[in-house]
Amino acid sequence: MSKTPRKLADEATMHDQKLRRGNGGELHQVAEGTTPILTTAQGGPVADDQNSLKIGERGPTVLEDFHFREKIFHFDHERIPERVVHARGYGAHGFFETYESLAKYTRADLFQKAGQRTPAFVRFSTVAGNKGSFDLARDVRGFAVKLYTQEGNWDLVGNNIPVFFIQDAIKFPDIIHAVKQEPDRAFPQAQSAHDNFWDFISLTPESMHMIMWVMSDRAIPRSFRFMEGFGVHTFRFVNEQDQSTFVKFHWKPKLGLQSVVWNEAVKINGADPDFHRRDLWDSIKSGAFPEWELQVQLFDQEFADNFDFDILDATKIIPEEILPPIPVGRLVLDRMPDNFFAETEQVAFMTQNVPPGIDFSNDPLLQGRNFSYLDTQLKRLGGPNFTHIPINAPKCPFANFQQDGHMAMRNPIGRVNYQPNSWGEGPRESPDQGFRAFADAESGQKVRLRAESFADHYSQARQFYISQTLPEQKHIAAALTFELSKVKTPVIRERMVSHLLNIDDTLAAKVARGLGLKVLPSPADAAVSARHDLAPSPALSIIKKGPQRFEGRKLGILLTDGFDAKLVMALQKALLAEEAIFEIITPTVGGAQASDGSFIEGHQMIDGGPSVLYDAVAVLPSESGMIDLLKESTARDFVADAFAHCKYIGYTAAALPLFEKAGISKGLDDGVILLAGPKDVATFIELLGNLRIWSREPNVKMK
Repeated sequence: MSKTPRKLADEATMHDQKLRRGNGGELHQVAEGTTPILTTAQGGPVADDQNSLKIGERGPTVLEDFHFREKIFHFDHERIPERVVHARGYGAHGFFETYESLAKYTRADLFQKAGQRTPAFVRFSTVAGNKGSFDLARDVRGFAVKLYTQEGNWDLVGNNIPVFFIQDAIKFPDIIHAVKQEPDRAFPQAQSAHDNFWDFISLTPESMHMIMWVMSDRAIPRSFRFMEGFGVHTFRFVNEQDQSTFVKFHWKPKLGLQSVVWNEAVKINGADPDFHRRDLWDSIKSGAFPEWELQVQLFDQEFADNFDFDILDATKIIPEEILPPIPVGRLVLDRMPDNFFAETEQVAFMTQNVPPGIDFSNDPLLQGRNFSYLDTQLKRLGGPNFTHIPINAPKCPFANFQQDGHMAMRNPIGRVNYQPNSWGEGPRESPDQGFRAFADAESGQKVRLRAESFADHYSQARQFYISQTLPEQKHIAAALTFELSKVKTPVIRERMVSHLLNIDDTLAAKVARGLGLKVLPSPADAAVSARHDLAPSPALSIIKKGPQRFEGRKLGILLTDGFDAKLVMALQKALLAEEAIFEIITPTVGGAQASDGSFIEGHQMIDGGPSVLYDAVAVLPSESGMIDLLKESTARDFVADAFAHCKYIGYTAAALPLFEKAGISKGLDDGVILLAGPKDVATFIELLGNLRIWSREPNVKMK
């Protein structure tokens, strides 16, 4: 029997001394059965690659941690010219308006008086995909806000998910390397359904809470306008008396939460890979300005000491039912950039950009981000003067002695470029107005340790899962099953199921059954057993927080020649009153002629306007028009997909043959509404506020 290439390769390495190729291509001898020691780029052996060096187990990260510094430095410089992460982004200008003074808690300029407006720029993004990837990847969404305050720029660099995969920033290169395309084959792109990602996750129990979020519908939002944003970390407010209050930041969308389902996301990516970008552009250009409310969770040291979990752990939340967020202002996006590259592509966010009155906690992930971002901008934007680019420049007065360097657009004027000086020239520090770090007392040995208070990796993961409605739980199980089905290594799949057993037995059993596991593995070893006494948090469910209105959503109206003009006119009028959007889909993009001889222009032809692009649909053909429509496979898909994705469907009697062709005529339910005339429109519009009819889902095959 001939030997396979793999067999020959295996035999070629079976020696008493193995050869291992280094990063430079050179060959080194490695003793049989040994694992090479991880080293720095200079060859120094690394003792701990899991924890950054801190003052005490819960203290701040120290600057002398050369291994972390080198690791994150190299990671920050991996991509030319795009961002290493969050490469695919889209942004808009706007403003932040404060509701009431927060001077009691913070001296930050933008929170001092009611009605004060602060210019803003916001960039939304996906994490894993490259610049050319599609919008509806299953992924975390970046929600980065730059506020141009009167005392310097504040960058609240957050996500649409309030927790993260890791607890310590030293692991950030690893999680991103694992989720990005595999380096030998350069795929899959913008997908986490592959061995490397799930191998890392299954070996990193602290990721389990985040995995529940990413496998939920939170990771496939319908629109930037319908998703929340979070600062993720615990920060500090510091007032004029240098008193500190812990704060967590939440952005709540005015139009409520909404996501798509996975089958729908896949089809949207094919129909319109720029779906989120187009939605933001269209809404702002039409004057329907997206809006979010900034809400804050405020708490003191006593609350932090008594809370069930460590407030420095970025894999944990404080449930809103325990500490209700307080509304403090609103963010409105009202202008698109004049040039995408100059603004959205060149904008530089850095977590360390905070004005006086906002300070950091010792969250080790936040501490590491504060190290990392300056390196990132230096590499990506070509030099130290990236703040000279207009989108990054502060809008308040500024002065310093920084000079020269690549692309310097301004330099100190005159002979003085230092201080102190004898000439009485140039800017000087201001102890009263300047940034003052909160004088927290720190003590302890310099150690690479993870605090024991960070050791519970399953309790909040379980809490998130049991807080979801049954449809949402089903989607999480389906997402896990799909993703793990793409993993080729059986032991990784089994290892993940062993973690799920620590979260929820039913969830683990569903996933194991979907993967065809004959025997359930033993539950993964847990440093801290999952608690079963944490109450469900309704605030964690998208469906429970539904907007109950159709405002800002889009109805697709499918017409043919001979359509009922009065019905369509009544529908359009009702949608405008609801501040909703509609598009007309016709057999050709030119439009259709109504029964009264009037003509309506089409926004999409049936081939280019599939139902996945809409939140609900109305199928309103004439009997004569239906004859040609029945010949269109895309028309069949239009109604079949809308039905399978649990959307509301309005229809006229003439559409019934199309329903029959699509195979849904025998399963029509309360979400399929007959529009016999204008009098039926009000009922239809009211039902649209539910967004989906989830009771249909068990009766349709939707993955």
